[in-house]
Amino acid sequence: KQKTAYAMLRSLVGSEMCIRDSLMDVNTIKVYFDGNCGLCSKEISYYKRIDKKNTFDWVNIYNDDTDLKKFGITKSEALMELHALDKDGKMHKGVDSFILIWKNLSLFWPILGIVVSFFPIYIIAKFVYKKFAIHRFNKLGYCNIKPTNLSK
Repeated sequence: KQKTAYAMLRSLVGSEMCIRDSLMDVNTIKVYFDGNCGLCSKEISYYKRIDKKNTFDWVNIYNDDTDLKKFGITKSEALMELHALDKDGKMHKGVDSFILIWKNLSLFWPILGIVVSFFPIYIIAKFVYKKFAIHRFNKLGYCNIKPTNLSK
């Protein structure tokens, strides 16, 4: 069985707990997005405007991928797909990140999150998102970085 990031981090002691606690604010969901992508930035700006409860901490990974490195996620992987750390310390990526965001927004968004969670919609959404993410990643010049050249 695969452990969640939170389960792995719960077992840490001493200074390692400080790293965990600095990443996890139990009242917010951290969303790691590509702030250099126009489409991504517009979408995140919209979510910020409708997030009246300040549920999210929005992290532009193009400028700062420090948190993700602590989870073993490369900058290349982060630029490829949206990532989000939930309130329990579980890391989500791609469509799962969107579902997490939608379920924690107001208005009709939680309904969309629930609908997209159901099979076969979930499978189709994952397939379409992955195709879109690969296309966007390959199209944007700044994403064309080799994993060995990423900041360490």
